[in-house]
Amino acid sequence: MDIIAGETLQVFFLGTSGALPTISRNLPCLLLKWGSHDLLFDCGEGAQRQMMKARAGFSFESVFITHWHADHFLGLIGLLQTMSFSGREEPLVIYGPDSVHEMVADIKQICRSRIKFPVESRRVRPGDTLTFDGYAIHAVATDHGIPGLAYIFEEDKRPGRFNRELAISLGVKPGPLFGRLQRGEDVVIVADGIEKRISPGMVMGEHRPGRKIIYSGDTRPILAELAELGDDADLLIHDATFDDGELDRAREFMHSTAGEAGKIASSLKAVRLALFHISTRYTSADQHLLDARKYYSGELLAPDDLVMLDIPFSDKQIASSPE
Repeated sequence: MDIIAGETLQVFFLGTSGALPTISRNLPCLLLKWGSHDLLFDCGEGAQRQMMKARAGFSFESVFITHWHADHFLGLIGLLQTMSFSGREEPLVIYGPDSVHEMVADIKQICRSRIKFPVESRRVRPGDTLTFDGYAIHAVATDHGIPGLAYIFEEDKRPGRFNRELAISLGVKPGPLFGRLQRGEDVVIVADGIEKRISPGMVMGEHRPGRKIIYSGDTRPILAELAELGDDADLLIHDATFDDGELDRAREFMHSTAGEAGKIASSLKAVRLALFHISTRYTSADQHLLDARKYYSGELLAPDDLVMLDIPFSDKQIASSPE
């Protein structure tokens, strides 16, 4: 069922560093707020303090782990304890690649004291699509030496624009009938004693795509894997551990350079590119931005910790399929 999406979509960059924290960058962690739904992607050590600093709250219902390197999940141990001490009762689902069941069991065991709310684990395989009310999460295999996933958040498509003037010309009076048409319902009106059925397709434009965010996790470039589902993303958050001068090191440790991230963003026609997982060998991401800009002309940033992005709606229409 299509939704009339008026939800805000915000991305909080809670941790943007590589494998080690720095004074200014915490370990990897992203919080996506979609309307009243909060989704956490990776949870590096210290994530809960970043949530407090960002005033983002602890109300997320799901955690999506990209892979089981410690910098991407160790924050879960303290976070679960804090939420338990704070009286959380709602279940928390932790999604992840191979070994998620064993890892979540180990994390709960390390906590020792009983977690006072249900914590569930769900294995996600490359190619899986997790469907929720109003959005889906697609999983794509990464290339990082161990089983790992990139995640694509995709909002359900939205109805087209409502043509008020056309509806009135067809005899529909402004008021509740407008709302019913916009919700996808037929309405029946009486004009000159004759009943007339008005369908949404008569007064609504073509469907518009929902918003889309890609989080690559740690990986070498995986354009072929992302291309099928990732075209026209509103935001691509991509591994850019190294600048282009360290391409050999990026290959050795199975990360991407900023220039490679720029090429991916350009190929996918992403509206925005955020360079992520910056190595601690750099005190500035200026060179990363220059390297990515060689290949990518869209909105580009290397966000600091605690930066928040609002992702607006697109007015693009979904082309009708040929008969």
